[in-house]
Amino acid sequence: MKGKISKEVQVPVPASDLWAVYGTLELIRLIKKLLPEILRDFEVVVGDGGVGTVLKLTFPPESPVTNYSEKFTKVDNEKRIKVTEVVEGGYLEVGFSLYRVTYEITEKSEHSSVIITIEYELDDAFADNASLVSIKPLEVIAKTIGKYLKEKKG
Repeated sequence: MKGKISKEVQVPVPASDLWAVYGTLELIRLIKKLLPEILRDFEVVVGDGGVGTVLKLTFPPESPVTNYSEKFTKVDNEKRIKVTEVVEGGYLEVGFSLYRVTYEITEKSEHSSVIITIEYELDDAFADNASLVSIKPLEVIAKTIGKYLKEKKG
């Protein structure tokens, strides 16, 4: 079973400011700082935020999955696109063979938007686990980061 969900989130800051966070490890640092209810902890296993970077993420106990490692498979600074894939634990332990998130930052005059896409492949025997896939936390992250950056600019 394959699936794909996507959401565009409007953010009140320029795309360049938003990409300065999304295109780097600053994103994960800010999520932990601003949204501990979404991300409890993280560890940079390897890398500096570019392609090949691997993060080990730990989520609160009430999350659908409590931890996993993700790898940055694409970081395109020109097109402002970042792609991550779960490579160990989490979704892979509950029947998923692919769990990929794509972030695309687009310019909208003085504002920007984050287009978030989750693609997944799930063994048919675990079809009920498709309900674990939710774009809502990523939408909350985008809105929170946008608000933080706008307030920081003052």
